[in-house]
Amino acid sequence: MKYPRLNFLRILASIFLFAGLICNLRAEDKEAAEAKKWKALFNGKNLDGWKAADFFKPGKVYVKDGAIVMEPGTKMTGVTYDKKDFPKVNYEVEFEGKRINGRDFFGTVTFPVADSFCSFVVGGWGGSVIGLSNIDGVDASENSTGQAKDFKDNQWYKIRVLVTNSYLGCWIDNENLVDQDTTGMKISIRIECNESRPFGFATYDTTGAVRNIRVRPLTEAEVKAAKPKK
Repeated sequence: MKYPRLNFLRILASIFLFAGLICNLRAEDKEAAEAKKWKALFNGKNLDGWKAADFFKPGKVYVKDGAIVMEPGTKMTGVTYDKKDFPKVNYEVEFEGKRINGRDFFGTVTFPVADSFCSFVVGGWGGSVIGLSNIDGVDASENSTGQAKDFKDNQWYKIRVLVTNSYLGCWIDNENLVDQDTTGMKISIRIECNESRPFGFATYDTTGAVRNIRVRPLTEAEVKAAKPKK
């Protein structure tokens, strides 16, 4: 009488093991599907798909160690995405940036917001100001998104920007630093960043680098959920 019970337990254990394997496979499939949504914008080898921004007397732009390096020029140096497939709204863009040397912004990113554009300033106005430029015509040094953050030289920071028609969110190393409802607000950029449109990076009197640049569309659920948490 013990043997049937033993066989039953073995069968039950096999069922649980199989169910666990199925769950793991589904989780892996979900992760793989999420990864497929991301589109890499930089190959880490050369400037294919990018061009040096046409700022006044910019510094050198080149690829080194898998990153786009922007050296100081007269004032600003930058690189602009040179393809027509960047989304205008309902997307998330992610990259890593670092300041190699200098005392101002090292990876300010300009991006589309529907039919307009905005910039997320990273380390501006002496090296520590972050925020959106512009909100209702006011730049990051004076609007409500502006704040101070210390940055260390030669340290990579993971930066993420989420864009919908009514919300802009910005993260640095997974800390949600900008959580802005933009309903009824005028979104624009400073004239100095015009050459970064539609999507690009810029430095100011600073050597900066960016890498691992990618973008993905938001799902309908993510668009609906994109609201200020504060």
